Amino acid sequence: MDQSEAPLLDAVADYHRRDRYGFTPPGHRQGRGTDERVTQVLGMDPFRSDVLASFGLDDRNSSNGYLARAEQLMAEAVGADKVFFSTCGSSLSVKAAMMAVAGNDPGGLLVGRDSHKSIVAGLIFSGVTPRWIAPRWDADMHFSHPPSPRQVQQAWEEHPDAAGAVVVSPSPYGTCADIAAIAEVCHDRGKPLIIDEAWGAHLPFHDELPTWAMDAGADVCVVSVHKMGAGFEQGSVLHVQGDLVDSAHLFACADLLMTTSPNVMVYSAIDGWRRQMVERGADLLGSALRLAHRTRARIDDIDGLQVLDDRLLGKEASHDLDRLQVLIDVSETGASGYQCADWLREHCELDMGMTDHRRILATMSMADDDATTDRLVASLSLLSRAAESFEPAPRIDLPTPDELQLESVMSPGGAFFGSAEMVDADKAAGRIAAEQLTPYPPGIPAVVPGERLDAAVVDYLCSARHAGMAIPDATDASLKTFRVVASR
Repeated sequence: MDQSEAPLLDAVADYHRRDRYGFTPPGHRQGRGTDERVTQVLGMDPFRSDVLASFGLDDRNSSNGYLARAEQLMAEAVGADKVFFSTCGSSLSVKAAMMAVAGNDPGGLLVGRDSHKSIVAGLIFSGVTPRWIAPRWDADMHFSHPPSPRQVQQAWEEHPDAAGAVVVSPSPYGTCADIAAIAEVCHDRGKPLIIDEAWGAHLPFHDELPTWAMDAGADVCVVSVHKMGAGFEQGSVLHVQGDLVDSAHLFACADLLMTTSPNVMVYSAIDGWRRQMVERGADLLGSALRLAHRTRARIDDIDGLQVLDDRLLGKEASHDLDRLQVLIDVSETGASGYQCADWLREHCELDMGMTDHRRILATMSMADDDATTDRLVASLSLLSRAAESFEPAPRIDLPTPDELQLESVMSPGGAFFGSAEMVDADKAAGRIAAEQLTPYPPGIPAVVPGERLDAAVVDYLCSARHAGMAIPDATDASLKTFRVVASR
């Protein structure tokens, strides 16, 4: 195939060139009906590019075949057998993968307990039973690492009837699992491996980045093009290879969850990004990695800040690391990560990609250059000096790894959709959660519906909420009360 093509982009350009007009949605008619106060902020271009979906741009089976060809080009570019573009984010894509692999299978699905909330949402909607794989823990740093091949093997020994396994790699912190070894463990049993690689869209395009899931033998891989690529928010690609997962059924599951009115701009940006990566990705990402290397060293020289690198790797830690994710330990400053992120936002107009009780993270990309990284380093230098005057960081009651592993009592769906009641925080321990409770970012649930709350996790969430942690999916944002399964 000719990788210099971008069939979706070309089709949108042709739509404009031919001066087409339709008495169909979208009702703004390429911006003609849009309030000028909106276009003053957004401009007319987004509305002009929001063309008629039924023109054929989103129809994989149309005679035009624009989308089908764009997907074929992507599959060839990254070495997948087939791909599916989604305009509803990797949250949709990973749900579709779970449904296709596990469906109504009574054996359930092996799931890394460090999974994103979208995976838990998939468990809730699908009714699939999770067979949790505990992450590896660095208790001193209160930091989880992706599960090891040995842990996945142990999970299979405990749950041999599970339909497949789901593992997140890279994590939002850039830490990576040994996908090749995990895939071998799964394939020895004839079972498929799904990799939630939302943070890894760039991995196929440079040899110095961690191994791309398809190259490592995964059967299904989900990527978010907007996170580490150059697409719009909500752009996602499902990749599939081999014969352990029926691709037609997988894409049918995705179609069930997809909107019937996809945004062609999201599709077209994926198409254009694929072409850019094939033609220039190695150079662009190589420059980004060299810039990240210099930037990491500069930040590491700032008093009170430590860029985490070797500490994240090792036999009982992560297998690999995406060094475009610059994870910075701020604990030596005496401030919390929440305080540091708030100060940078208020005083430097700088937003960090991730924050927790003792770390902040800067996500770098191929779009960064000396000017943006100079600004980052200068702001962090100011933070280092300013942190001396911060109020003492609020205390957070950090649970032990064992205390974080809550007992699963009910299915996530049964607990979420069943009868529930609100109870005061001091009475929540011992009750079964009927809601997700997800520190965000990174979006990994501390509590999954159906798990029995313990005092350590309740205290952790309440104290961390007071210290600045955001938990957006809590029914009661203050965490003064918790939603639990109703007493009978």
